[in-house]
Amino acid sequence: MPSLFAARTSVEAVEEGMFLAPKFDAHGLIPVVTTDAATGEVLMHAYMNEAALLKTLETGEAHYYSRSRQQLWHKGATSGLVQTVQQLLIDDDQDCLWMKVKVAGSGASCHVGYRSCFYRQISPSEGDLAENHPFILTFTEATKTFNPTAVYGDAPNPTQL
Repeated sequence: MPSLFAARTSVEAVEEGMFLAPKFDAHGLIPVVTTDAATGEVLMHAYMNEAALLKTLETGEAHYYSRSRQQLWHKGATSGLVQTVQQLLIDDDQDCLWMKVKVAGSGASCHVGYRSCFYRQISPSEGDLAENHPFILTFTEATKTFNPTAVYGDAPNPTQL
């Protein structure tokens, strides 16, 4: 099946043109930053392949490509926390997507149970980095939004380690 995306014929066409011509990497993926449409909070970072991007455009719901499972992934299919796309943007050279979504249910997007996948911050170090490691992480979310074991079961998560 031929691609439904425009050919990348020139810098001008990609950066100033009217046609979607995404640049997928050597693995056929394009990064996606997903934010809450209402608050702007970063919920997650993932990847799409051509099929995931087309499925997202077709359904209006977020589909990603799972690198660990090597398969298309409909966000919320298991948890019910479906991400409905409110706006989908692409950067100037069309190699990165920004998706603004509304999340069903509790509004959580992280499989660990937190609202955002970015639930920890890296504490700055003072002085010599070699002496002050490992770096300490502090939680930015005090409680989980949902219980991942109740939603996903006891099976080990393939996205970890």
